[in-house]
Amino acid sequence: MTREDMKRKRIGVLMGGLSAEREVSLNSGRAVLGALLEMGYQAVAVDVGRDIAERLASERIEVAFICLHGRLGEDGTIQGLLEVMGIPYTGSGVLASALAMNKVVAKVVFAASGLTVAPYRVLRSGDSFDPEEAGFGLPVVVKPSQEGSSVGVSIVRADLELAPALTLAWTYDDEILVEKYIKGREIQVGILNDRALGAIEIVPKREFYDFEAKYTAGMAEHILPAPLPQPLYDSVLRQGERAHCCLGCAGYSRVDFLVTEEAECYLLEVNTLPGMTALSLLPEIAQGAGYGFTTLVEEIVSSAALKIKG
Repeated sequence: MTREDMKRKRIGVLMGGLSAEREVSLNSGRAVLGALLEMGYQAVAVDVGRDIAERLASERIEVAFICLHGRLGEDGTIQGLLEVMGIPYTGSGVLASALAMNKVVAKVVFAASGLTVAPYRVLRSGDSFDPEEAGFGLPVVVKPSQEGSSVGVSIVRADLELAPALTLAWTYDDEILVEKYIKGREIQVGILNDRALGAIEIVPKREFYDFEAKYTAGMAEHILPAPLPQPLYDSVLRQGERAHCCLGCAGYSRVDFLVTEEAECYLLEVNTLPGMTALSLLPEIAQGAGYGFTTLVEEIVSSAALKIKG
């Protein structure tokens, strides 16, 4: 579909939703909506709730720009509904979204594709965890299997911290991940049209790059491009593309790594619907590659499509 054809379509910017990341999603959606309107697109805001199918129909939405984060938005759920309704949408399809959202399954796919992940164990509701029996001692990182933006994530350095961390993670998911803590630099790769745009380093003002640090101005320093030796920088970009592709992602994503002093790259996750707020990393990486925010939004909306053939 050409951009002129797209401008004749009624675009719904899907935002809000029902996950713990609702406020971040609203911020992303408002920014995208403003950019689309500025460029002359027929765009409207659609706050996603349980009545979303009726809303899409009543608003006569012809194309969906998905700005949802977390469950029921980033996990393949909304993508499946859009496929059934025949509404082309931005970003990855049902399967890729579900794979990326489930950190446990994603790690299996990454490892099978030759990408390095931290040693880990999977716990389900009621399971106990012994760091020594797992083959790696403290510290560990405890996280829900299917949440984003570091929601429910804890770093455990002492035995007495383990039980509260598990309890916190289990409030968000019945399946949680306990992985070896890797000390390294936070490096994130932006992907657009399935190619790496560049990599940025995040230097938090405190040890853990948590929800507050991600969405509060001044809580982290962003260094673009990431100050890595060129061969290592290029390797991170290629690994980012491989992570994006091995899950079957489409269009755009953000791929998160930890890079150690020994130049080892540990893949953390692929975000299929990265933030599009003023503090978000994909727009910042894209800016460094010559894509202003409106240009980035137009590139993404131009790639909207149904992913299931039939």
